[in-house]
Amino acid sequence: MITQIDHIEIIVKDVKEYVDFYQKLGFKLLQWTDHHGGSAELQLPGPNQPIFEIHTVIDEENIGINHIAFKTDDLVKTYEELKAAGIEFSNEPYRNRHTGRGNVRLRDPDGWRLQMCDGQRKEPEKGVPESEVKDEFKR
Repeated sequence: MITQIDHIEIIVKDVKEYVDFYQKLGFKLLQWTDHHGGSAELQLPGPNQPIFEIHTVIDEENIGINHIAFKTDDLVKTYEELKAAGIEFSNEPYRNRHTGRGNVRLRDPDGWRLQMCDGQRKEPEKGVPESEVKDEFKR
């Protein structure tokens, strides 16, 4: 079951400039990651606040909101239930080594990117080759 918004990914020209801006607004810097060549995660104080994941524009991306991610209480179970209900996914659940989040991607009826995340976030595996990442979601 989807329980809340986990994060909103925003693509920007200058991550450090955005971190400074959001910190002035009262957001707390949670961590810097090597996701997408370098990103920052920020969050407003208080319970159940979504995370803003900010990274620099790369490849074919456009500046703006890249996707909204929903937190689930059980990623694989929710994925299987929604897939059985006719929801199409872009991939199977996996653990992103850069962020520590288990996730799966999908699109809404107009093609906007969405994501579902596992509620049990793990520590990022920085510097670990992809072939050595232990991914409990892989079948």
